[in-house]
Amino acid sequence: MSMRAHVGDQLIVESPTTGVTKRDGEIVGLHHDDGTPPYEVRWSDTDQVTLVFPGPDAHIQPIGHGREGQREATGQRTSTATHRGARALSEAVIMSLVEDATAAPSMHNAQPWRFEYSRRRRVFHLRADLRGALPHSDPELRALHIGCGAALMNLRVAVAHEGWEAQTRPLPDPGDPMLLASVTLTRPLGGEADPAGLYPAVRTRHTSRYPFDEREIPPPVRTALVDAAHREQVALSFVSGWHLQYVVDLALEAEARNLTDAGAAADLARFTRRADDTRSATEGVPEYAFGPRRRIGKAPMRDFAGGKPVPGRPMADFETLPHLVLLSTSSDRPVDWLRTGQAVERVLLRATLAGLSASFVTQALEWHDLRWPLRDPMSGMAYVQTVLRLGYGPPGTRTPRRPVHDVLDIEP
Repeated sequence: MSMRAHVGDQLIVESPTTGVTKRDGEIVGLHHDDGTPPYEVRWSDTDQVTLVFPGPDAHIQPIGHGREGQREATGQRTSTATHRGARALSEAVIMSLVEDATAAPSMHNAQPWRFEYSRRRRVFHLRADLRGALPHSDPELRALHIGCGAALMNLRVAVAHEGWEAQTRPLPDPGDPMLLASVTLTRPLGGEADPAGLYPAVRTRHTSRYPFDEREIPPPVRTALVDAAHREQVALSFVSGWHLQYVVDLALEAEARNLTDAGAAADLARFTRRADDTRSATEGVPEYAFGPRRRIGKAPMRDFAGGKPVPGRPMADFETLPHLVLLSTSSDRPVDWLRTGQAVERVLLRATLAGLSASFVTQALEWHDLRWPLRDPMSGMAYVQTVLRLGYGPPGTRTPRRPVHDVLDIEP
């Protein structure tokens, strides 16, 4: 029977007398559609790619078949001992990791990120993509950094799920401010799988703009969310008492300003999609994800319709006492914004696994004079970075994402 292989499989060359592996490498290219030789192989000992006609001392070790083959066909992955031992990532796995990363939330679903992957160094670079910038609502690019931080968290989760330990460096090059982070795959994952356990929520987490129940969030769940943020060096606090009403009032004030501000309206119009919109549906918030209009209740919801009527859009009663949380840092630098984004996504993934839904309440953060009063004066955290609304209610609606080939470059 002739040898057959797929891209991503390993070619093992053994000693004909002892059976000991003499050389191995990843098959990175095929010359025949049926998978027969010759193959382009990236050797693990030199990292060089050569054209190989395997002899009788060589055999194929499948890395991407069975359950793994299903992964490559569907974009889903299962962490197994086989691929944990792999020395390189196939193109399908690289693309799927980035697809997981881009499932992250961002302001107005602007998706302000771009990824590069170096096969030789086995490193992902996360860059800011100014196509996703909001010049009026986010002039300092704080929200852009937070969105990219959320994508970075998803990438870390996906890489761990794939079976790799990774070293994450925020802002690794002072001379290149658009290079926000590097994630270097260092070795197969050991016994500690954090944050791989969050992976089941990566593609099921969606922002929910629907009413939530008036149920309390149990103390163990609250503690888990506080811990999730703390792991990323960010403080999370549940807003209560007089401070809750104050935060709600600030959000409502900011929402009223946004509805009458030309710059905010321009940012919103750029990243919202009505049903009759002819623009490409790969970014922004589509009409089907606007959620209902608030009839009563104190949940401070953003009106993605910009105050304009939407035919058939329902009205609903929202919570009287919404569960709001503040994520805060002691300083206000780009590195703090990146940490906040990672903390936000870790919290959202943990909340999703606990059966909670969530939405963002960031309107007051878009106005300089309203951001500072958001903080709890009893807290030691000086800078509120984002506000989340949590609760038990309908899961959110999936919003579009740019295709992976539009946000990923793979280098040799």
